[in-house]
Amino acid sequence: MRRMTTKEWIYKTPGIPDEAFTQSDEVPGPTKEEIRVITISKARLRDGAVVIDIGCGTGGLTVEAALQVAPSGKVYAIDENPEAIELTKTNVAKFDLQKTVQVIDGKAVEALIGLPQVDAVIFGGSHALRETLRAAHGKLRAGGRIVLNAILLETATAALDELKNLGFKELEVLEIFVAKGKTLEAGTMMLARNPIIIVSAIKE
Repeated sequence: MRRMTTKEWIYKTPGIPDEAFTQSDEVPGPTKEEIRVITISKARLRDGAVVIDIGCGTGGLTVEAALQVAPSGKVYAIDENPEAIELTKTNVAKFDLQKTVQVIDGKAVEALIGLPQVDAVIFGGSHALRETLRAAHGKLRAGGRIVLNAILLETATAALDELKNLGFKELEVLEIFVAKGKTLEAGTMMLARNPIIIVSAIKE
């Protein structure tokens, strides 16, 4: 497969090919292309919106969100892994989004304290799930949306419970299975990727 350059991504629609991002064996990600498409869709972003990406990892969702809210919006990307921070900065720069994205090195609960009210929170991961969800709730405007991606069933279950406790409405749970074709000499073989649970909700 030919490797796409960032200069070739001229579209507003989400779904940047995975290979366009700088990656590392030390940091999981990026979130797979198809999962990013659905996540961004559920966040309901627009030009001028303000977004927080918690657990930004390699910055795949950060970049996708920034392309939706630019040029007048803002994305705050948070991670406590220094290698993830550097990868996110690299990928933000690759897509020329430095003016839209602020990358923050630190634990999410502490980092959220100094941030403004936002329209959406994208939740990729946290070591303190419930505490971070409560802190994110405090930063969301009324009507703001939260979208959480989970690999583990226990993570999704705990998130649902906490979102209900916090009074979120219109809770939606999706489990996404994706299989991508690989061309072999004999034909095309479908290779399954790990299923992902996407939880989304709206703040009252």
